[in-house]
Amino acid sequence: MTIKPLIILPDPKLREVSKPIERVDEPLRRFADDMLETMYDAPGIGLAAIQVGEPLRMLVLDVSKEDEEKAPKVFLNPEIVASADDRSTYEEGCLSIPDYYAEVERPAGVTVRFLGLDGEMHEEAVEGLYATCLQHEIDHLNGVLFIDYISKLKRDMVIKRFTKQARLKTA
Repeated sequence: MTIKPLIILPDPKLREVSKPIERVDEPLRRFADDMLETMYDAPGIGLAAIQVGEPLRMLVLDVSKEDEEKAPKVFLNPEIVASADDRSTYEEGCLSIPDYYAEVERPAGVTVRFLGLDGEMHEEAVEGLYATCLQHEIDHLNGVLFIDYISKLKRDMVIKRFTKQARLKTA
């Protein structure tokens, strides 16, 4: 398994819409393992393929607590098919926007349909942190970042900060 380098804001790749996965094969399963290793190493609880430079509709997540056994999940071509009317607010962060956090309100629960690594279609209803994480990662597949849910003023400040950091790294 290989830890992949993370794409960091303001990289324009983060705004790309990811392409559907055509087939489940061994190279894709190895890539899923690499994504999980990258996510755990970061450390994070979710990672979309675009965050490691691959515009594929694929994400991994593990919302298990530190004292629990790991529970990694891989979602291929995930789509939200139902959302709860209830809303919940979580402080979100992102491996592609390091050390920045903001409260984001989203549906408290969602039902997601996805292709599994077994090549079969699955449907799962989730809520709480799991639902929030899933929505956050599916947003990545559509070129949407969690900072798109905060005020324009705050979002512009974050983008300006990361653009400046990127310029300093290349100077």
